[in-house]
Amino acid sequence: MPQLARRIGRAKPSAIMQVAEKAKRLKAEGRDIISFSIGVPNFLPGDHVYAAAREALAKDSGQYGSNRGSDALLDAFLQHLDQVGLTGYTRANLATGIGAKHVIYNLAEALLDEGDTIVFPTPYWTSYLDIAEIVDAKIDLLPCPASQDYKLTPQQLDAALAKKPRLFLFNNPSNPTGMVYGKDEISALADVLAKYPDTWVITDDIYNRMVFDGVGYHNFVQARPELRDRVIFIDSLSKTYGMPGWRVGFMAGPESVANAVTTMNSNHITNLPEVVTAAAIAALSGPQDVPQQKNIEFQGKRDQVMAALSTIPGVVCPQPQGAFYAFPDISVAFGKSHGDLRIESDVDFCNALLQVKGVACVPGSAFGEPRAIRISYTCPTPQLAPGLQRIQEFFAELA
Repeated sequence: MPQLARRIGRAKPSAIMQVAEKAKRLKAEGRDIISFSIGVPNFLPGDHVYAAAREALAKDSGQYGSNRGSDALLDAFLQHLDQVGLTGYTRANLATGIGAKHVIYNLAEALLDEGDTIVFPTPYWTSYLDIAEIVDAKIDLLPCPASQDYKLTPQQLDAALAKKPRLFLFNNPSNPTGMVYGKDEISALADVLAKYPDTWVITDDIYNRMVFDGVGYHNFVQARPELRDRVIFIDSLSKTYGMPGWRVGFMAGPESVANAVTTMNSNHITNLPEVVTAAAIAALSGPQDVPQQKNIEFQGKRDQVMAALSTIPGVVCPQPQGAFYAFPDISVAFGKSHGDLRIESDVDFCNALLQVKGVACVPGSAFGEPRAIRISYTCPTPQLAPGLQRIQEFFAELA
């Protein structure tokens, strides 16, 4: 029979979804499972979002929409940008997609030729590596271990950009670490970026409304306005508004890039569905009480997670200040055993934790850091303390 395209051989299934599916299977078999695996916010948007969707259904035009996104949606996103301090954009600088992941894939196709180099820090969101491999880009990883708070230094960035990569991909706040770059840190990195005008920059900042401790969200364009002609900002409704299944992503950047993404849309998705567009407009433009309240709740859960991890000897976890993840270095467990289960890696650790204690976490190797695990603390609040206690017990029982 005919062969599949070579690029399919470079495509991999999501490691996060594999863990989530395994936990789901065990739960269906009757096991008491607490999942700290998938990065789903586990709350629903406000009633006004559903009201807008119902109204759109009642008035459905049955027509194609805009490849870029409707004017009303683009205007709502422009207002959203203004609120996070990114001003001066117009509709021509924007494009939409079926979630942020789709927008990033479009950008990879639009900005990278085969063999071009993309550079990004480790730990990274799993799809960065997968997308880069699918489009056959060269990948330059910049290790940022727990010892440097999982953050990229200006010196690392300078050395990487001196090799003249086509694209630098940055994530703030970070998935999987939850780390947030402060104003001075962003300014120092922006100064480096300004030295290398031939490199595109993508800032995947979909957790920009989920920032704790008064740190605030900061962007390269704010620090160095001259970077505006090559920085592309990514956002999404998924995390902030509890709408991952609605699949709405955005980009703001140079007009030429927005036009390229719009052209890509015209060749595959055509447009966002009308009912989804209406819901997205309502989420962005309507009351913000639900996301604001959830941000407060996530900060409280963060504190609970960090308090539990701090009691475990040898576990190191820089304090996350955004998103809803903690990323502890659990390598102290390597070389130990739980009963007959030997732990030599992060994968061994997660498999044993799930088998023995019924707690699902994602191995750090899925994010390029095999000494760690990712804890997503979006589970129902009553499950958080018992889940953390099981992790503490697991460590205490290792020998």
